[in-house]
Amino acid sequence: MATVQEKIDLMNAKKAHIRLGGGQARIDKQHQKGKLTARERINMLFDEGTFVELDMFMKHRCTNFGMEKKEMPGEGVVTGYGTIDGRLVYAYAQDFTVSGGSLGEKHAHKIWKVQDLALKMGAPCIGINDSGGARIQEAVDALSGFGGIFYRNTASSGVIPQISVIMGPCAGGAVYSPAITDFIYMVKNTSQMFITGPAVIKSVTAEEVTAEQLGGAMTHNTRSGVAHFAAENEEDCIKQIRYLLSFLPSNNMEDAPVVETGDDPDRQDESLNTIIPDNPNMPYDMKDVIRSLVDNGEFYEVHEHFATNIICCFARFDGRSVGIIANQPNVMAGCLDVDASDKAARFIRFCDAFNIPLVNLVDVPGFLPGVDQEHNGIIRHGAKMLYAYSEATVPKVTVITRKAYGGSYIAMCCRELGADQVMAWPTAEIAVMGPAGAANIIFRKDPDKEAKTKEYVENFATPYVAAERGYVDMVIEPKETRPCIITALNALASKREVGPAKKHGNIPL
Repeated sequence: MATVQEKIDLMNAKKAHIRLGGGQARIDKQHQKGKLTARERINMLFDEGTFVELDMFMKHRCTNFGMEKKEMPGEGVVTGYGTIDGRLVYAYAQDFTVSGGSLGEKHAHKIWKVQDLALKMGAPCIGINDSGGARIQEAVDALSGFGGIFYRNTASSGVIPQISVIMGPCAGGAVYSPAITDFIYMVKNTSQMFITGPAVIKSVTAEEVTAEQLGGAMTHNTRSGVAHFAAENEEDCIKQIRYLLSFLPSNNMEDAPVVETGDDPDRQDESLNTIIPDNPNMPYDMKDVIRSLVDNGEFYEVHEHFATNIICCFARFDGRSVGIIANQPNVMAGCLDVDASDKAARFIRFCDAFNIPLVNLVDVPGFLPGVDQEHNGIIRHGAKMLYAYSEATVPKVTVITRKAYGGSYIAMCCRELGADQVMAWPTAEIAVMGPAGAANIIFRKDPDKEAKTKEYVENFATPYVAAERGYVDMVIEPKETRPCIITALNALASKREVGPAKKHGNIPL
């Protein structure tokens, strides 16, 4: 009979074998592709020495197609918990060295367990995807595994932050778990997402496309908007994930951590007084305004490469996390379109779910005109922004820097959509439409059209009519904007707002 020490040695030998995954040759192959192993990724993600692995000895029970003879250490996925910057986080990382990281019944059960624990503990859940997809040999058991993951993603939505990391292939049904989560990271040149791969597309539609063109990091960061962040390599990706978590609370019952940034809340910036060009049709970079306002000029942009006519980012004011939604006059004059509306609406809803106040910087001439926009549903997509802002109960502060015309003025969180405080710069133009265009309609038959148009522009291309009606709370010098926003956010910190009882609304998806 084995001694106690022999049993301990056996356990340690089993663990060492499992930690090697698919073996050294496959680990080397993973490294040759510029990819880390599942365990290397996990160790880099968590604070050193804090990761606790669960279900290391889990085994599949498939007996079809000779599977009973096939060993899969750790079932092809590493799962567990640890701390990131001292805060509890749950995670799983698929192991491509073990049967291509394919998902079977027990592989899924390991993921289900960390999803369930994360939800119970109120801790973020991070999924690192690197998998060939469903394990064909396990048939409907594998499909059941995916279904259970999607169900848990949905149950956790708006309760705990969920982050998906694509660090290899992610195809077929597997892409829908990331799509349900809050944020998707992709790594340039080594990660892909698609429902059907290039070979299937070629056989069905005769279209020829590479995996990178079809579903690479920059395809999904620029064209589809499926991914929110693009990383240069895996180390950069993990560094970015840790940075994102610093802006977020662990769950919907908490506030984001307060960080001592050392930036004076009363700081003013004279350069803002000259940032708006004298010619109202000239662009400027709204990111310069954001850098001037936020703590230490530091912000983290979401969807940086997608719908660049609107900016969505996390930043801090006096050490507290905020979500900023800002029109970008440098791109399409800052018009709202289908993609910008989708991008903003989703970001607004995330911030609202996790108690992150919203600061809106407005310079918007309208919704983008065009047949394409109308046929692609700008009405439906634009309505998402109206819905998201109206539904949001977090503090909402709106600053109008220049143009705020018509429906787009409303869509950027005007007073009636629940803005708690609306500020305007003296350069603000708040009107139903551009004043020159409006004057052309009003005075089109007037013989004194030119003089009256000039007078109309002087009277109405201003913030003062809106201020007279109480739609704008204050007109401020641009340089005072940072302290004014911080004062407003401090006053709004105790905001409580309860809507009518309902199961949930029906957002125009």
